Amino acid sequence: MKTKMLSAITKALGKTSFKMKKHSPEILTVAGVVCTAAGTIMACKATLKVDTILDEHKDTVEKIHKCEEEKTTEVYSQEDAKKDLTTTYVQTGVKFVKLYAPSVALCVLGVTSLLTSNHILRKRNLALAAAYTTIDTAFKEYRGRVVERFGDTVDRELRYNLKAEKIEEQEIDEETGKKKKVKKDIHTISSKDVSGYARLFEQYNDAGEINPNWETTPEYNLMFIKAQERYVNDLLVAKGRVFLNEVYKCLGFSETKEGQIVGWVYDEKNPVGDNYIDFGLYRNNDIYYMDYEKGKEHTILLDFNVDGNIWELM
Repeated sequence: MKTKMLSAITKALGKTSFKMKKHSPEILTVAGVVCTAAGTIMACKATLKVDTILDEHKDTVEKIHKCEEEKTTEVYSQEDAKKDLTTTYVQTGVKFVKLYAPSVALCVLGVTSLLTSNHILRKRNLALAAAYTTIDTAFKEYRGRVVERFGDTVDRELRYNLKAEKIEEQEIDEETGKKKKVKKDIHTISSKDVSGYARLFEQYNDAGEINPNWETTPEYNLMFIKAQERYVNDLLVAKGRVFLNEVYKCLGFSETKEGQIVGWVYDEKNPVGDNYIDFGLYRNNDIYYMDYEKGKEHTILLDFNVDGNIWELM
């Protein structure tokens, strides 16, 4: 019985300890803010007592000078006055230290908590960035091996989960001018089958809100998308880096957590990626794009060629 109780207590303590460690940045941040605020309030209250201490100090100093002037040198010499003045100033200083020590201690504790929280988060972010870089490198190497062995077509089919379907279309024979039925193999693709950064440009964005940039005329939407692609490429050259969230914002999409990390880096001399931003209108999106132009689709799929974690690439 005791063994089971000890085991249960140990597990409970272990879980609690892990949760405390997991949420330590938040706990330290809250503690830092509370301590700093409390220290500031205490300092304000302590300031109200400063006049009393200064008045006592002033009265004592005046008495010492008065005694020095009234008494003879044999009874109360100048050396005695100097010693009393020194003692008075020291005592006044000690009073000020005692008055402000609690508030200063709390402020120091608060700042230390905030700095420690920042240090923990920085270490975790570095670890996450390293993990992402490892996964990204492994994925690119894997794709390279697939391309080397099977070619670009297979790589594209596997990456985007393209599925071949046979369709029957009517075409006009150039020689006879008559309609004829032609069977074709096409690949179907959806936003779920592309990279995690892909988005569908349509009337409603991924958050279910109306996209303010959407127009009912397909040509206007294409013109807008191409204009934004040119704009963000100019921005990339000017700034040297662009986050994915900045591109999302231009297109009317909701920002994401990963969009705060991944993006593009521009370096004319030593490019680390493509050195340009591509929305994927032609790269891997020919089917969607062509159908959209013909009015068969009401959405257009955008898949972005991000370079990766630009915090590590810069």
